[in-house]
Amino acid sequence: MYSNMFDTHAHYTDRAFDADREELLAELQEKGVSLVMLAGCSTQDSAACAALANRYDYIYAAAGVHPECVDELPENWLAEIRRIAETEPKVRAIGEIGLDYHYDGYDAEKQKAVFTAQLELAQELDLPVILHVRDAIGDAMEILRKYRPRGVMHCYSGSAETAKEILSLGLHISFTGVLTFKNARKALEVLELLPPERFMLETDCPYMAPVPFRGKRCDSSMIAHTAEKAAEIMGMDTQQLIDRCCENGKKLFGI
Repeated sequence: MYSNMFDTHAHYTDRAFDADREELLAELQEKGVSLVMLAGCSTQDSAACAALANRYDYIYAAAGVHPECVDELPENWLAEIRRIAETEPKVRAIGEIGLDYHYDGYDAEKQKAVFTAQLELAQELDLPVILHVRDAIGDAMEILRKYRPRGVMHCYSGSAETAKEILSLGLHISFTGVLTFKNARKALEVLELLPPERFMLETDCPYMAPVPFRGKRCDSSMIAHTAEKAAEIMGMDTQQLIDRCCENGKKLFGI
């Protein structure tokens, strides 16, 4: 069993955990999970993440609007994200924010406007960002080159060449259980070029459960399987890699 695992991206406010959330969160530390970062998806979810983090010493939170939520924004959305980020002591990042052109009907211009507003807020508050980019890497990189935020590209699935530019901008890269999937060729190529100080582990739970749990509800304890695969590719001892990723996350999020 491993210890000191930091799940740098989780969604424990998701309805998938409604039946046993408290029981699960009470047991995670016994399973080797030392820290969890909750990622907010909307103003309401960000407030819920902060409230949940306040109840557990080992849980922290990020406040932000996910690109898939931009069509449901209240008028005061940015002021509300600012309020949560400024007043909630366990909030250590703005996120998850970014661009997502995966599903038909997306509004690219609105997504970009919401993304840039949150990047500016993060700069103003001197907070790192948690980035979500799917099928929109060109537009996202153009914006990131302009703002050059501190932060992490979560659930990375792009090319090695793009990863090199992401690293050149000073960003971290994190991976989910995708690393354990049979079709994870691109992710494994990126992993081979990542310096250990710029790499983090995550689950994105309840989604993206690693093999052998693929298709089931994910939780932070399953990060051990992702860590084992990463350690194999990077030529590191698994516990040493877990420790390094934990330190990287703590440094980025000011924990």
